[in-house]
Amino acid sequence: MKKTNTAPPSNAINNKSLWKKIVDCRLMLLMLLPAVIYVVIFCYIPMGGIVIAFKNYNYTDGIFNSPWVGLDNFKYMIISNKLWPLTRNTLLYNLAFISIGTVFQLVLAVFLSEMNLKWVKKFAQSSMLLPYFISWVVVSSIMLNIFGYENGVVNNILNLLHMQPIDVYSNAKTWPIVMIVLNQWKNAGYGSIIYMAAIMGIDQSIYEAADIDGASIWERIRYITLPSVKPTVI
Repeated sequence: MKKTNTAPPSNAINNKSLWKKIVDCRLMLLMLLPAVIYVVIFCYIPMGGIVIAFKNYNYTDGIFNSPWVGLDNFKYMIISNKLWPLTRNTLLYNLAFISIGTVFQLVLAVFLSEMNLKWVKKFAQSSMLLPYFISWVVVSSIMLNIFGYENGVVNNILNLLHMQPIDVYSNAKTWPIVMIVLNQWKNAGYGSIIYMAAIMGIDQSIYEAADIDGASIWERIRYITLPSVKPTVI
């Protein structure tokens, strides 16, 4: 008598095991849900606006109703010799943000981790993290009020001192410095907290052994802290 195979299909088994994993991890998935919703709303949905690169955009019709022009916008960038400067500036700015930001954030994290006064450490963390939640629109308004040519605080002070006002907004050479400084001011707090979390995860017995051996604070940072946070930095 021929035996029939009554085993369920493999895809049914996989679907069942996947559903079981979802049920078992439902609490962690529920905790993850707000972050997923945030990323979808603020990162993925705005990506639909990429179609503006292929349209003759105007405010009246909006992004999706503006007429299509295909690759004409890219042709204009190439003909007007704007493509290479824009690409170069984007790459150099991001290189500066990443390299300088990593060093600056790591230095802040190490400095705060070595600080003994807890209330000073908490105040420093809170004050550094606050700019991260400020919109870039608000940051630009702050910059205009500080460095504006006519009504800026800096130029008002210079006028009172009978000195020549500074026109920051018309000087292209100052903007790389301004952009890098603003980026570090806004993001240093968040990045330093990530590195501090990695530093706090280092086994404290290693530091205790280093203290017993007479290691200085700089030797502890060089031979224990920095090598231990290297995976996080990378």
